[in-house]
Amino acid sequence: MGASLLRLHFHDCFVNGCDASVLLNDTSTFTGEQTAGANAGSLRGFDVVDEIKAEVENVCPGVVSCADILAVAARDSVVALGGPSWDVELGRRDSTDASLSAANADIPSPIMNLSALISAFQKKGLTADEMVALSGAHTTGKARCRVFRNRIYNESNIAANFVTSLKDNCPSIGSDDNLAPLDATTPVTFDNAYFTNLKDSRGLIHSDQQLFSGGSTDSLVSSYSSNAGLFFQDFGSAMVKMGRISPLTGNSGQIRTHCWKIN
Repeated sequence: MGASLLRLHFHDCFVNGCDASVLLNDTSTFTGEQTAGANAGSLRGFDVVDEIKAEVENVCPGVVSCADILAVAARDSVVALGGPSWDVELGRRDSTDASLSAANADIPSPIMNLSALISAFQKKGLTADEMVALSGAHTTGKARCRVFRNRIYNESNIAANFVTSLKDNCPSIGSDDNLAPLDATTPVTFDNAYFTNLKDSRGLIHSDQQLFSGGSTDSLVSSYSSNAGLFFQDFGSAMVKMGRISPLTGNSGQIRTHCWKIN
């Protein structure tokens, strides 16, 4: 669940800012973001966020936004999995709408090449180095067969024994929703093994391996693979910066009572 809560925060911030729009269900006036290509059938943790919100409302009604809950839950999830902590900036407010089209346009795709990944993050004010650090979140979590099938059957920059270990669970046809860990080395621990895997051509999805593919980010991947402390420091800093993407403050938006619907 920790990886899922971290992913919710990321997918929230990349679509019109960190405003909890990803949590909104569809209404008669807008189609929400949960059915976007990057989200449909794979986002989890909504019930956990609802439980947290209910507890917070019991003791502090109308003060803490769902957007801030996502930010804090992401940090606490990383810590619970053995990763770094950072100071979460608070004061965000919640959106009153959501955008399916923006979700489809702005969430980076797992089939992107390095240049497209860098552009997608730069569009949100994040540097290439910050993109590499944030991608380290894939040290935990899972991906569906449909996301990595093309990589294991058609790409050459992948370790042969890694391919063999994956094909039984992800045949060339069918079993689209079968899961594999993004980091097969330490799948439920937040560490720097993800970067070592990339150096060993064991990146599960295409966009991950692009970070170590003879391009401009190779050196940073190498640094993180040998220095977990550096990765932890840079990841925390990048998470703070990501959390600053277009927040609603002041009188903008609202503090939702229930995260899945506007007041």
